[in-house]
Amino acid sequence: MRLFVSVDLDGLADAVAGVQKPLSGLPGLRLTDPAQAHVTVKFLGEGDHDVDVLVERLEAAVGRADVGPTESDVGPTETDSDRGFDATFERVGAFPSPEYIRVVWLGVGRGAEAMSELHRRIEAAMTAIGYDAERHEFTPHVTIARMDNAAAKGDVQRFLREANPDIGPLRVEELRLKESTLTPDGPKYRTVARVGI
Repeated sequence: MRLFVSVDLDGLADAVAGVQKPLSGLPGLRLTDPAQAHVTVKFLGEGDHDVDVLVERLEAAVGRADVGPTESDVGPTETDSDRGFDATFERVGAFPSPEYIRVVWLGVGRGAEAMSELHRRIEAAMTAIGYDAERHEFTPHVTIARMDNAAAKGDVQRFLREANPDIGPLRVEELRLKESTLTPDGPKYRTVARVGI
């Protein structure tokens, strides 16, 4: 099973598709399915995962995460509806760089620090039970396209300079443990478990 931990962009598929529109039809570029738009908080990889242990560790990690209102903010009667945070998506970028593009992404604006804190907590929880540590700095983002060749590099670079997305807010109240199945038509995702934050 190939698993990852995500924040899904429920209800924002049309907005993500709108951001992708200038990239549509460009040679050498594959757009991702906007209905599957998500921020990957932690990629766990292929393996024989114990889902119950993963859920337990995720629950413990987010229970300690300072990502939403604290008791001093809301008082001792905090409810589940008081937890979570809002995120917006306000910029675009490319990995590894605009000069050598493999991935085009939509970045988190407001809520980026809370998303990064979620990642830090989950990274610590997962590496503590043997998962590999991330090799790159975490940049909270949604992959919107993958570049297979440089045929449209100039068009994509122009998009990176000119795009001015303003999507959201998205209320982030849960993480999803998801299975990824690779197919010739791109990855297909299935939610294995949900963990409230």
